[in-house]
Amino acid sequence: MAVRENGARNGSIPWWVPGDWDAFFGLGTNSILNILVLSGLLLDVVNLPRALVFGRIIPAVGVMLVISNVYYAFMARRLALRTGRTDVTAMPAGPSVPHMFIVVLLIMLPVYLRTGDPILAWQAGLAWNFIEGSVEVVGAFIAPAIKRITPRAALLGTLAGISIAFISMRPAQQIWTTPWVGLVSLAIVIGGWMAGVRFPFRAPAGLLAIVVGSLIGWISGIMNPAALGETLRQLDVGLPRPAINEVFAGFADVAPLLVTAIPFGIYDFMEAMNNVESANAAGDEYSVKDVLLVDGIGSLVGTLLGSPFPNAVYIGQPGWKKVGGRIGYSLATGVLVAVVSILGIIPLLLEIIPLVAVLPILLYIGALIGAQAFQVTPSAHAPAIVLAFLPHLAAWAQGLIDSALTAAGTTAADVGIAALDQAGVLYDGLAVLGGGAIVGGMILAAITVFMIERQFRSAAASALAGAVLSFFGFVHGQRIGWAQSPTVALGYLLMAVLLFGFSFLPHPEVEEEREGAAAAEAAMAEMA
Repeated sequence: MAVRENGARNGSIPWWVPGDWDAFFGLGTNSILNILVLSGLLLDVVNLPRALVFGRIIPAVGVMLVISNVYYAFMARRLALRTGRTDVTAMPAGPSVPHMFIVVLLIMLPVYLRTGDPILAWQAGLAWNFIEGSVEVVGAFIAPAIKRITPRAALLGTLAGISIAFISMRPAQQIWTTPWVGLVSLAIVIGGWMAGVRFPFRAPAGLLAIVVGSLIGWISGIMNPAALGETLRQLDVGLPRPAINEVFAGFADVAPLLVTAIPFGIYDFMEAMNNVESANAAGDEYSVKDVLLVDGIGSLVGTLLGSPFPNAVYIGQPGWKKVGGRIGYSLATGVLVAVVSILGIIPLLLEIIPLVAVLPILLYIGALIGAQAFQVTPSAHAPAIVLAFLPHLAAWAQGLIDSALTAAGTTAADVGIAALDQAGVLYDGLAVLGGGAIVGGMILAAITVFMIERQFRSAAASALAGAVLSFFGFVHGQRIGWAQSPTVALGYLLMAVLLFGFSFLPHPEVEEEREGAAAAEAAMAEMA
């Protein structure tokens, strides 16, 4: 160990190892994929001008990702030098996937529909993101305390719920709708990253999956050459520039922004905290405060340059660690994303690479994080992990129902909750259970872990936290406010009282020990 530490201090920790290629193509394509998605949302949903999207917003996203990915690479190298280890893997980062849809559909679209002005919609998105990033910066200072008192099964269980419901399910559906491309790419990803298959010329599995999937996509005719030609004619360089005036213009109607920006800022720092715990479980001990500060600061910088999308510490560090990624993959991803964003290459990639060829990478990450929750926690805590899934599955199901009803030109309220109940769709139950899913899953799992370990007073404290958070709508509610979910709060409160009472009941093990001690004393008395 001493040799390794001395070597590390002498600078022998490499910036790049062969495994970084696989992780780089995996994380890089994942980040670019998400930028493609957010570009489509801005162009098709809010009707932002193409020049604004690719000339200002996407370059701002690129700068944001340089800040986070490059800094996380330096954090990894610092950890490697301090510990003398050569297997430290950097935290991955990219644009937050859930927030793409939240800021566009809940913030920007209503403004656009009300005013018909896409620029006002963009400004509202900027103001929302500024609030959200500020909340995350503040959260960086309290997240370590939350992490210390929360069981690992609760942290990783709710993260696994996210990975299954929101990272794995949609890609899986899309893969099976174009299986002649998706399943081939999936086989390459699983073969290279899970089974250890070595491909000819040591080709990285992520790159090979994309190349082979793209070739099949073009040969099978699912790609459009005409669209590619049109995109080539419209390529242009976009240099980031300040959007401070636009940010403050978005604060003209701040009340609706606070209703969602604050809870989603809390969601961000809780999710980031869980992702750090996932890295810790894989062997890399990072400071949760430092990681969250960089995450929030990156979001604020991106916002002030024109991006309405927050930065995110990505789920999946153990996955990139498993394929051999170390420090360089994060650094290279930040540089790659910045270059393709500023040079206007993003729309070109959208027309060259079929989406279904990239999606198996997301499925791999979802599967690995779901598995990790069970692999690095005591087997007795497995039921708690399963229970942590439930709020996420409820939120996912509610989202599908809402999308289906919207496509039919109606809503759950128009159809009627009673009619949905009669059809077997317990919509209210899904909405309540899925509200604030990431925190709700943690609370449910924490209560269960503490009960399994017979720490009933800690379980009662967790239930009491659930009561307070439910009452104000942070969990099991649709918005933050007074008495948002009073019945759920009452349920948690009664649960807390009951669990506290459990602490006064005799434990079977204690009774057995007492009976054994009494029998031994009686035997000694008879002998005397």
